[in-house]
Amino acid sequence: MTGRGSPWDGEFTQYFAARAHSLRATAYLLCGDWHRAEDITQTALTKMYLIWPRLARHDSLDAYVRKVVVRTFLAENRRMRWRREQLTGELPDFAVTDGEPEHSMVVRSALAAVPPRQRAVLVLRYWNDLGVEETAAALGCSAGTVKSQAARGLDALRKRLGPHFADLGVFGPEGR
Repeated sequence: MTGRGSPWDGEFTQYFAARAHSLRATAYLLCGDWHRAEDITQTALTKMYLIWPRLARHDSLDAYVRKVVVRTFLAENRRMRWRREQLTGELPDFAVTDGEPEHSMVVRSALAAVPPRQRAVLVLRYWNDLGVEETAAALGCSAGTVKSQAARGLDALRKRLGPHFADLGVFGPEGR
């Protein structure tokens, strides 16, 4: 290449600028680490860049990219089982960062303890506000699997949150 970009570089750059922050936030909720979230987001967007010219349905692009982010996270977890954290009965101590309420830290810590597949369902359903069918499409599973994983994930999250759950009002008693 002679220094000239591809014809779709401008279009991809605009998409990247508009969506990278949101995708990184989703990846962070999945993995609980900003550096790892950045890696997941970069990997997903690199995959998108490579197939950008072939994407015929740009109207569903956000859903497709979100699916790539979630699948990248799940694939990374399968490859890195040996690096998993050991769960304990106590929440870790965190310093509250600028402007971030303490309950957000407690919820993120509890979310990190939820198994990855259930966490992916919770993030897609409640953070990204996707419906059951959209979540199923993003994860490549059935709507019934989404419902059961959401129920199990919410139960695990409630158990982790313990007495903090009632005060936070993060998820309603029926999940949603």
